[in-house]
Amino acid sequence: MADALLNPHPSSPSVAPSYFNPISPFFNAYDRFAQWRADLGLPHPGTVENLQKEAKGVSSLHLLFSLLNNFVNPATHLSNFIFDGARADLTKSLSMNPLFQVTHAFALGSQTLPSSYNFGAIFANQRVFLQGGVDHEGNVNARFNHGWTQNNVTKAQAQFSQQAGHNMIQLEHDYQGQDFSLNAKAINPWPADLTGIYMGSYLQSLTKNLALGVETLYQRPSPEEAELSTSYLAKYTSNDKNWIATAQLQTAGIMQATYWHKLSEKVEVAADLQVIAAPARRDAIATLGAKYDLRLATFRAQLDSTGKVSALLEQRFTPNFAFLVSGEIDHFKNAAKVGVGVMIESSTLTPEEMGMVPP
Repeated sequence: MADALLNPHPSSPSVAPSYFNPISPFFNAYDRFAQWRADLGLPHPGTVENLQKEAKGVSSLHLLFSLLNNFVNPATHLSNFIFDGARADLTKSLSMNPLFQVTHAFALGSQTLPSSYNFGAIFANQRVFLQGGVDHEGNVNARFNHGWTQNNVTKAQAQFSQQAGHNMIQLEHDYQGQDFSLNAKAINPWPADLTGIYMGSYLQSLTKNLALGVETLYQRPSPEEAELSTSYLAKYTSNDKNWIATAQLQTAGIMQATYWHKLSEKVEVAADLQVIAAPARRDAIATLGAKYDLRLATFRAQLDSTGKVSALLEQRFTPNFAFLVSGEIDHFKNAAKVGVGVMIESSTLTPEEMGMVPP
């Protein structure tokens, strides 16, 4: 009590000095900004690579980007459903947890591709995904994905061929935020002179329906030559997520727009428009497609402005056996092709080991 009377204004406890005190306002501002973004409740926009996933799954019965061979990002891979001749895919599951299965794929009688055989294997658990394959000519391809966390995934792909110019190594990293996605990719990078192909993309949700993004491509085939191009992306999703519209515009004068609509639980339709307005070339392709899911079958049909009509039927008689029939008619070239295929899956595991029935 006496000390309190003698010193009515006691000194406040001393605070240890910190090197971060001068920049602490920036941390506080970032925390407030992050909290403000979290309060908005913006959805995840997906990734740039899967920007047109829904439309491509309906209407891409053939390689729609064949028109843009001189402009397409070489690392972009699209679904190629249509085929001709005969094919057979035989898959055997050796383990379910972790997943381990092997595949034998045969193809013959195609008008455009030579007969081939491919052996593949897949291993996957909660963090790692491994896929590899080798064909009858000795060409090897491999894929490796590792999930550091739920939002951070590192990917690597490799392709080795006896043909010159067909070897490829690709390194990639994905980061998925709450309302954005970020991707960095390098194809055939060489640290000594920084040659190769480098890409970066960013997609951000601005509202609950609209997402905007950008993708930059830097090509350096030699130390003396380099090229930089940028694409601008937009994605609009309806409130009930029953339709999605996307657009991609490149500075070289290339535009692609897609529209996907889910009419019911079994019926989906999609439209795709690709336009080239470059100084050296002007062209366009419009595509309409539909997908119908039956109880044990899936039917896809497509019509485009080049005069091609395509269809694919996948009939699954049992969970382990499917029969495929595909066909394409080119009215402008007066040509047609037909393909048939089977997919057979087998396993030595018991139903309990496969998780089909409770043990």
